[in-house]
Amino acid sequence: MLRRNLSSAFVAGAYVFPGGAVDTADRSTATDALVDGLDDATASTWLGRAEGGLGFWVAAIRESFEEAGVLLARDAATRAGASPAVVERLVPARAAVAAGDRPFADVVRDGGLRLDAGCLRVFGHWITPSPAPRRYDTWFFVAPAPAGHAYVHDDSETIASTWVGPADALEQARQGDLELIYPTYRSVEALSRFETTHDLFRAVDEAWREPDQALAEVEGTRAWQVRLPGDDVGAEDRVADAIAHSTTSHRRPAREAG
Repeated sequence: MLRRNLSSAFVAGAYVFPGGAVDTADRSTATDALVDGLDDATASTWLGRAEGGLGFWVAAIRESFEEAGVLLARDAATRAGASPAVVERLVPARAAVAAGDRPFADVVRDGGLRLDAGCLRVFGHWITPSPAPRRYDTWFFVAPAPAGHAYVHDDSETIASTWVGPADALEQARQGDLELIYPTYRSVEALSRFETTHDLFRAVDEAWREPDQALAEVEGTRAWQVRLPGDDVGAEDRVADAIAHSTTSHRRPAREAG
């Protein structure tokens, strides 16, 4: 998890997952040609869009590289996961990619890699309601964490980083040691119900066997999260816990959800 810069205009100081806006280049033909494991038609269907859905996967991979030094990619020749040595060599390009001085596609191509879109799963969809000063329409993804990558903040948009298990993150938030906003808190809470990555992905993949039913509305919000075992158990207590211990709830009546 990454701590946002204290001078940020939105949720300064909060701990968040890597993320950011979808850039025009994330939907370019050049970038699409570097993606493995998913095509735009399938990605768009999962997100309920006519086209351009694959750009969200590319943005998630790019932002993870820029902000945390994690590159979800595969060797173009062998299709093996990107080696830590290759990622380490590419890490100095993080700042240039973030500043727009170097195309992400060039970095991927120069590393002899392809983006591993197939490793990401859609986990949630949160829309900041009005009258929040800044509004976001954000898709959350989960992916297995590759070993040996940097996992360190960029010292620009983010000023600290920590590797923390979901249950520990929740407890630190309850103690006031880790500042989480409501969407992050609810996402971490869902993750905390699984002992292993394998268990989590098995549940997520099972939910997406029926795409029309895969996402369920998050109580009292304009948000949807993948349906997971145990969602209905203690739901009211989980909502109360999140409201009490997250920085900003952004809550609105469920009837206004779209």
